[in-house]
Amino acid sequence: MGSSATTPAEVVEAFLYAVMRDKDFDAARELMADDIVFRNVGYTTMHGAERIEGTFRAMAARLPFLNWDVVNHQIVSGGTTVLTERTDSLIVGRFRADFWACGTFEVRDGKVALWRDHFDLLDILKGTIRGLVALAIPSLQRRSRRPLARS
Repeated sequence: MGSSATTPAEVVEAFLYAVMRDKDFDAARELMADDIVFRNVGYTTMHGAERIEGTFRAMAARLPFLNWDVVNHQIVSGGTTVLTERTDSLIVGRFRADFWACGTFEVRDGKVALWRDHFDLLDILKGTIRGLVALAIPSLQRRSRRPLARS
């Protein structure tokens, strides 16, 4: 299973879709450097592709009802550094909590070597409240803001 991603920005986009939206952990692993560092700023830092892949697989096995989506609004690269501004969505059945996240990635030899995410807990709380209200009033449910497919 190989990736068609060639630029650092394409590698990061393919990686985010694989690990979050598609739960394709084999594809995600192929896009990780063996010594990758994953840091959610303010939380635990994980080291190594094997550990990170194992964590995501365990989470998917323990919480099979939990899904994620990701929409990149901005993705900018300079050399091997890629910055993303995106909306991440936590989805459980009809419940959907959207919140912003910004990521800094380093790509080395076509693989993600650093994944550092920043997000605001208040924005996650607001997204959760919006998601709960939308359960009671379905017309308020947000639709995926996924961009149109590229031709």
